[in-house]
Amino acid sequence: MGHREDLLEGAKRCLLAKGFVRTTARDIVKESGTNLASIGYHYGSKDALLAQAYVSLVEGMGDAFDGDGTVDAAAPGSLERFERVWANIIATMKEPGSVWRLSMEVLAFGDRLPEVRAHLAAAQREAGRGLVPLLMGGREEDVSDGTADTLGAFYVTLMTGLIAQWTFDPAGAPDAERLTAGLRQVLEAATPPADGASAADASTDGAP
Repeated sequence: MGHREDLLEGAKRCLLAKGFVRTTARDIVKESGTNLASIGYHYGSKDALLAQAYVSLVEGMGDAFDGDGTVDAAAPGSLERFERVWANIIATMKEPGSVWRLSMEVLAFGDRLPEVRAHLAAAQREAGRGLVPLLMGGREEDVSDGTADTLGAFYVTLMTGLIAQWTFDPAGAPDAERLTAGLRQVLEAATPPADGASAADASTDGAP
């Protein structure tokens, strides 16, 4: 590997061991066997490198999200597929030393990490674009910006909330089954009965 790749791998190891705030440029240089000047040359700054390292760590979890292909056995867009995908994602949040704790560090210490926060904020659309085909089928390259900004943003928001809950309250955080049950209730409430009555009306039929 060249210095660019060595730096990225070293930064990933530093993030997992020390997090964003405690990792220094010298830590990365020591871990990667490179030099301080190479950080600026290849990435512009230490924080830009750390942001890229975090994105690379998350991208490396794609196989875990997909369950080694088992997700494809469920119909695209189905509740079954929704539950399978989120079960796989939540499983990564339960792992000791989960990479997702780094997201919470950025949220908690964002004022001390403005460049990291800016880089990761810019990556949100692409994160959503990657989640859409996982749940809805199709190819990532075919997901439009409009879909990434709506459906993709919905999935990213859901993931961010789950990361927060599994970080702060793992005993009470919802699993995929509860999450799917909640979505089912939302869909049922949004779908009027065949006779045209609202769900609320149907639930009060026969009430005094």
